[in-house]
Amino acid sequence: MDVLKNYINGRWVNSVSKETIDVVNPATGEVLAKVPFGVYTATDVETAVNAAKIAYQQWKDVTVLKRIQPLFKLKQLFEDNADEIARTITLECGKTLAESNGEVQRAIENIEVAAGAPMLLQSEFLENITTGIDEYMIRQPLGVTACIAPFNFPAMISFWFLPYAIACGNSMIIKPSEKVPLTMMKIFELIGQLDIPSGLINLVHGGKQSVDALLDHPDIKSISFVGSTAVAKYIYSRGTAKGKRVQAQGGAKNPVVILPDADLEITSQIITDSVYGCAGQRCLAASVVIAIDDNSKIRDSLYASAKARTVGFGLNKGVEMGPVISKESKRRIETLIAQGEAEGGSILLDGRNASVKDYEQGNFIQPTILENIPIDGDLIKTEIFGPVMSLLHMKTVDDAIAFINNGKYGNMACLFTSSGSSARKFRSQAMAGNIGINIGVAAPMAQFPFSGWKESFFGDLHGQGKHAIEFFTQTKVVIERWPKEWSRKF
Repeated sequence: MDVLKNYINGRWVNSVSKETIDVVNPATGEVLAKVPFGVYTATDVETAVNAAKIAYQQWKDVTVLKRIQPLFKLKQLFEDNADEIARTITLECGKTLAESNGEVQRAIENIEVAAGAPMLLQSEFLENITTGIDEYMIRQPLGVTACIAPFNFPAMISFWFLPYAIACGNSMIIKPSEKVPLTMMKIFELIGQLDIPSGLINLVHGGKQSVDALLDHPDIKSISFVGSTAVAKYIYSRGTAKGKRVQAQGGAKNPVVILPDADLEITSQIITDSVYGCAGQRCLAASVVIAIDDNSKIRDSLYASAKARTVGFGLNKGVEMGPVISKESKRRIETLIAQGEAEGGSILLDGRNASVKDYEQGNFIQPTILENIPIDGDLIKTEIFGPVMSLLHMKTVDDAIAFINNGKYGNMACLFTSSGSSARKFRSQAMAGNIGINIGVAAPMAQFPFSGWKESFFGDLHGQGKHAIEFFTQTKVVIERWPKEWSRKF
């Protein structure tokens, strides 16, 4: 089986490293490819940085109107190849085909927004700050930038960053997750068709050794990362210690609150989609569901909706939830379910030891509901990152808000209600960067930043939209005077 190549300086090249690991279809157990790994991938990073430095010098002074032209072509190439990209996502990541298609669309939306860079990069100008003197601020690119991407969105997350970096005049190196590199390989086949300098956009494979090489390299000016909180802290601390700009999206424990006045049938379906979509492997998946002043109707409705969900291979018709990414993830999630029971919770719906006919080697977990795990226990503070709902019961929305604000994460919080005053209170007081009202996954559109608070984000500027434009540029303030006659008195 062939080993995947890097894409450096406009061409496909073999890695220096001879060590590899398998890329595995999580639904079938089939080995799809082998990807470079190990200590020598740091040499690949060095080669990519050298190419990106040269390309940056060619690109930084190109007018912004010309810099966005490749984005228009890339958008068209994405649309023309969307089905193939989505199929690849499903094969290596395990999502349903519908989820994969949605991910591709989100990537396209970020390309569209980044193509608005001529407006987003406009200068701020103030005439006559004092007589005859003007002042203005311009934005200039950083240089070589890097993106370290996670496994759960192989196409979308890199595009929170890549199109903005390029539109702003930077070059970029992308390191995809070693678990799901094939999607980015497909995308780089499209990037290879763009009229851009060789080395402007590069791809390097590998694991921690590649990551550390990116973090430590003095010519890389910024790092964009999405992953777990533990790794985000590591990325942020090591990257900033090396003088880099860093935006590091971490983990989450997203709470969803249901008030008694919510539409029960619609709410249950939306929450089920939020908890179990992408097998719970997304940073905006609902994890903790809080029923306020509850009777058994909410509990029964959530149970019925979860139990009815069809689990299987994402390319098959009718499948609503695929596998988790690896056997290690399956073991970890099932251990956490047992931990919830050991801490005093009850298992309302148990998805452990799942097996799907014809896919017995797959990493499947059926939808699971843990009820009444203690709020002072360990599991309530742990990101499960799998198809597990923790169902809690509280007396008031104030209790729920206090619980949310006490948590260490702050990625998303949602409220289901028909009360405008309750919604206004919640959106004002809940301490999370993305708020949903009668929305199960409060994923910002590309023109808005993908926000995150507390230990769900490390940095100042998020991915997407204006935040991305600000992140990938540095400001320069110019104060100037053009007197008709120069005099030494000035």
